[in-house]
Amino acid sequence: MAPTLNSSKTEETTEQNHKPLDTSLSEADRLRLSRPFNLPTPRGAALWVLAAVVLVWSGLGAGFNPDKLLSGVPNMGNFLARLFPPTFDKFGTIATLLVETLQMAVVGTVLGALCSLLLAFGAASNIAPRWLYTACRGILNVLRSIPELIFALMFVSAVGLGPFAGILAIVVGSVGSIGKIYAEAMESVQAGPVEALTAVGADKRQVIAYAVLPQAAPLLVSYTLLLFEGNVRGATILGLVGAGGIGLELTTAMRMYDYGHLCAIIISIIVLVTIIDRISAFIRAKLS
Repeated sequence: MAPTLNSSKTEETTEQNHKPLDTSLSEADRLRLSRPFNLPTPRGAALWVLAAVVLVWSGLGAGFNPDKLLSGVPNMGNFLARLFPPTFDKFGTIATLLVETLQMAVVGTVLGALCSLLLAFGAASNIAPRWLYTACRGILNVLRSIPELIFALMFVSAVGLGPFAGILAIVVGSVGSIGKIYAEAMESVQAGPVEALTAVGADKRQVIAYAVLPQAAPLLVSYTLLLFEGNVRGATILGLVGAGGIGLELTTAMRMYDYGHLCAIIISIIVLVTIIDRISAFIRAKLS
């Protein structure tokens, strides 16, 4: 009889192993999935109405007029038609200024990221005391409120025309734009490792080095790459006020109505930004 009992146990085990998993949904889940759209609550409907009113009010106040856009389409077409064909007879100048723009973005991003990181330690609520958190957040709000062109004009008056003024403007602008994001990345880390290190007597420096930064590092690197892409585009604008880069050549071509040269500059900027975007995407994919 023993072989028979063992055989029956084996069959029962096999049936249990091949039994499909219970993936049944609760009645509430079924009802939720069966309704692709839920009617908003009175509070939700009021919020939607308020959002619509704010949108209409903003459009009217800002002079949003689709009719003007439609009537201006032929003028836009004429402008685009003048850009072609592009003329690359000054490509040497374009390449030199693009390299200068790239150099400005590299130096400005590195220095800006370092300054942002230092300020972010004080702007993270899970790291800094309340008084330091309030002060650092206030500084970031002020820097973020001022356009980079204003900083560029200030530094041009201080150090003169050229890329150095543009680098300084990028550094200050980077702190304003990315410092808050760095701080929020640090605030979003899991509290477990932080509490564990604090419980065993680690000081604030050790908590930051071994619990906060390792968790936030992928986000910090990703945000820095995005900042660099934005600074490359931003550096092309700073040249409008004499802060170096390709912007001054772009402005000159527009003022001289040299549309072929203008188109060549635009195409070159697009190629540079696209290459940087692909490289950044590749690096971010490796980090994820």
